[in-house]
Amino acid sequence: MRKSYRVKKEKEFQQVFEAGRSVANRCFVIYRLDKPGQAHFRVGISVGKKIGHTAVSRNRIKRYIRQSLHELDGDLKQDVDFLVIARRSAKNLTMAETKSNLVHVLKLSELLTAEHED
Repeated sequence: MRKSYRVKKEKEFQQVFEAGRSVANRCFVIYRLDKPGQAHFRVGISVGKKIGHTAVSRNRIKRYIRQSLHELDGDLKQDVDFLVIARRSAKNLTMAETKSNLVHVLKLSELLTAEHED
């Protein structure tokens, strides 16, 4: 995922946390903040140490999330910043289960367009 598609700065994370809406399922929490006029979506991913004590396990979850978002790229709303926060139950998910759970929570947060079907 290119740098222009990422929320990287602490200030930007805090802005989405404070002003955005949140939706959750068992594995993920999504905070979204609408940005009218923005050319494309931006995403921030957070996987805390409660999920996995090693960087290897946390990075695996982040890779799964990034790949799932890459596959859903065309179906996501473009004028929004959102954060994906992994919960403990995301620790043991396979790639397919990660994508399925992410699609579920993205639908709840109304970030997926109507054309997307499972």
